[in-house]
Amino acid sequence: MKPQTTEALGYLGHSNPSTMIRSVTRRQLVESSPTQPFLTTLHSKGRSSDIMNSMIMSDRAFDVVVVGSCMTDLVSQAPRLPKAGETIHGHKFFIGFGGKGANQCIQAARLGVKTAMICKVGKDFFGDNYIQNFKDNDVHTDFVWQTSDAATGAASITVNDAGENAIVIVAGANKLLGEEELQQALPAIRKAKVLVCQLEISSQTSLQALQMAHDNKVRTIFNPAPAVADLDFGFYRVSDVFCCNESEAELLTGYVVNNVEDAHHAAQELLRRGCTAVIITLGPQGCVVLKAQDKTSTHVPSTAVKAVDTT
Repeated sequence: MKPQTTEALGYLGHSNPSTMIRSVTRRQLVESSPTQPFLTTLHSKGRSSDIMNSMIMSDRAFDVVVVGSCMTDLVSQAPRLPKAGETIHGHKFFIGFGGKGANQCIQAARLGVKTAMICKVGKDFFGDNYIQNFKDNDVHTDFVWQTSDAATGAASITVNDAGENAIVIVAGANKLLGEEELQQALPAIRKAKVLVCQLEISSQTSLQALQMAHDNKVRTIFNPAPAVADLDFGFYRVSDVFCCNESEAELLTGYVVNNVEDAHHAAQELLRRGCTAVIITLGPQGCVVLKAQDKTSTHVPSTAVKAVDTT
């Protein structure tokens, strides 16, 4: 996945046009520093922060808004995964752009829908590149923030010749995304058709974002990954679509999930907790879909492929 950029730049447009907005040209907004958002531009002119906070609302309506993580992937490819304490030679290294949230957002953008990302990256080289990658992929970055308090999230990944991997992630700036940023992004959340969340940022931030969308009748999709056994039950009640893989379903429900029938039983348990629909992915076996109003699940088979990298 390519880079992604954060200029908390101009929150262009709002519901009450005024000379305050008209006095700042689009060129000035675009050329402002990535670390000097429009809010700061107005503040330097002596305006009240309360007034500004009420006006920095994007008037754009997005098909998909993703609240989630950005990770810079540091990938090493080697014949096999090293044992504990062992150093081995690899044959390729590259830097990629991942994070569950960013991946989902860019994939949606590449499918041709209007997307916006709500996230936080570090005020560093990786963060700058991340923001630019979002822009290169037509993802709106009005609600991408940079911070000096933590580095951009990073993942150290080793992939063997069989496509298996071992990963260590450091969340960094991802964990600093919180209520303040969600409130600033609320206008975009309200107007979205779909809001997507995961668990690579603070779980409370994800839950709050889902609740905000749910309260505004925006369809929600929740991917509970990385999974936690004691997931707050509030997540189930605000998830229109609860999408997890087989290992996550096992951890959440306590049911063994090895096949389609197992997935159906796990999906029933997840529905009982309040979801509207459940999707459990099964790798080469495809996925199982179960809706609250249906008694039987639907199995969607997958096309057989050779796995190159399961990251």
